[in-house]
Amino acid sequence: MIQITRDSPFYYLTSIAHTRLPIFQKDHIKQILCDAWAEARVSGQILIFAYVIMPDHTHMITDGKRDISDVLRFTNGIAAKRILDYLKENKFESSLRKLRNDEKRKGYKYSIWQHHPDAFRITGEDTFMQKVNYIHQNPVRAGFVERAEDYHFSSARLWKGVFLENEPFMTDHRQIKWRTAA
Repeated sequence: MIQITRDSPFYYLTSIAHTRLPIFQKDHIKQILCDAWAEARVSGQILIFAYVIMPDHTHMITDGKRDISDVLRFTNGIAAKRILDYLKENKFESSLRKLRNDEKRKGYKYSIWQHHPDAFRITGEDTFMQKVNYIHQNPVRAGFVERAEDYHFSSARLWKGVFLENEPFMTDHRQIKWRTAA
């Protein structure tokens, strides 16, 4: 069990697709992203408590055992590799052209993500729940669904205790140790 405190903060992360392209428009790409996060969770020993995948960005809340840059390296790095591999294997040349950028020092030719993600430290339960609710309401505000739990690529159902047989990604929200009321 993990508790949200100043000494053990959580992170609220927003990652935006390269030039706001709707990279995550198709469900199979969203599932590749979820599978990459599952892989990152294991290899980086990262807990993921809440998430949503929108067409051109993602929101996620993770634990703070690692530096924010490490969490992003695992979550976004593995996701970028898996998505680019899929696009290359399936010869989606038009999509790859849109993701092309000037070759970087390390030989990168494509970018899935903008290089300045929004990262915010969470040190209290009230702020944590505000961010969880913001994440879950994102598809409602965008007009994709009327109820947050109806959006397939979100943790809203999990937080309500309603699981689908084909849940795209299971969160670690049950590992949170909540403060007891006074």
